[in-house]
Amino acid sequence: MKATAHEERAAVRRARLRISVITCAVMTLLITVVGGVAHTVMTHAQNDQVWRELRYGAARGDLSSPPVCTWLYASGAIPLANSPAGFPVRADMDQVRRTHEPVERTVRRDNTVYLVRTQVRASGDVVQAVFDMRFQLADRRYLRSALGVAGLVGLIVAAVTGAVLGRRAVAPLAEALTRQRRFVADASHELRTPITQVYTRAQVLSRQAAAEDLPARHREGLARLVGSVGRLGRVLDDLLLSASFSADPERRSERRPVELVAVARSVVAEESDRTRDGSLTIVVNGPPHPLYVEGIESALRRAVGELLGNAIGHTPVGGRIEVFLARVRGAVELTVVDTGPGFDPAEAERLFERFHRGAGGGRYGLGLALLREVVTDHGGTVAATGHPGRGARFTIRLPECASAATPVSAGRP
Repeated sequence: MKATAHEERAAVRRARLRISVITCAVMTLLITVVGGVAHTVMTHAQNDQVWRELRYGAARGDLSSPPVCTWLYASGAIPLANSPAGFPVRADMDQVRRTHEPVERTVRRDNTVYLVRTQVRASGDVVQAVFDMRFQLADRRYLRSALGVAGLVGLIVAAVTGAVLGRRAVAPLAEALTRQRRFVADASHELRTPITQVYTRAQVLSRQAAAEDLPARHREGLARLVGSVGRLGRVLDDLLLSASFSADPERRSERRPVELVAVARSVVAEESDRTRDGSLTIVVNGPPHPLYVEGIESALRRAVGELLGNAIGHTPVGGRIEVFLARVRGAVELTVVDTGPGFDPAEAERLFERFHRGAGGGRYGLGLALLREVVTDHGGTVAATGHPGRGARFTIRLPECASAATPVSAGRP
């Protein structure tokens, strides 16, 4: 299946975005892991060092001159003037007196953390050592802040790097898609003239065969040849139109207000040869006032013609096709409803895939895919609804625009 130009551009954008996101995620994860390891190592190192100093102070420290951030308490000793409130922990000292086993605990108080060890010294005195962790906690906060800043800077660098990598990595894909479109356009353009000549010659031969009363099998063969070459020409026209939208998606200079009601009536009139025998009934239901949309008239005519041709091709003899046009919330809607076999609602989106074959064997060719590409290029949407045995409904929705002083006519250029 070949993607439309809009889908190809969207795929390229998604690929670039995916590469950028993956690059950002990898670098962010790397910074987070490194920062987490650094914070964990620092925390364990600080805790181990503090507990070693605390145990040494509890066992041998000078009660009157303990190390910085450490306080020593013992029976009969006078606490230092700057001792934190709430210490010593009397319960731990009483427990150590009874059991002669050291007790360690962590106390959170006054917006800081204290490590407390209570033990019996060799002299038989029960001593409690208290260490204030506020400076270690401050170091950890500084580290987390630094890691946060580093993470933010890393994320910005990762985003820029991802964007550059995404553009460079996807550039070959975008170039390949551009070359593919250019090849389709060039090949279609080069084939168009000889196929037109073959089609014209086949028509002449078919008319001569009918005039000279050739055998029926020869006339039928020439008629099939004319039909096959005509279908091939229409496929080339579709490819050329699709390639033109891809090669120059803006094409703003060619866009004019197009009166869609007149276009629809004109297309229905052109299809009258296929329904002249009364096998099908086609009705156009439009408002009495004009409905204008901005766009390229030839492309919009092709889109409406594709919807109508699709309905004619899938509607049995004696069926009815209705074309509705209306203004709906600032947009113009064109709906084609038929009484054909319909389709499974689950296939609604797949109908717009190129050369999709329905569950009942019906083939939708290139036209509906091109139809969606044309409508999307004009800023509109197209949707299909249907049920088996209950017909199908296709709706084009295009932005409405104001009429120009000399709007584009509905006639074929």
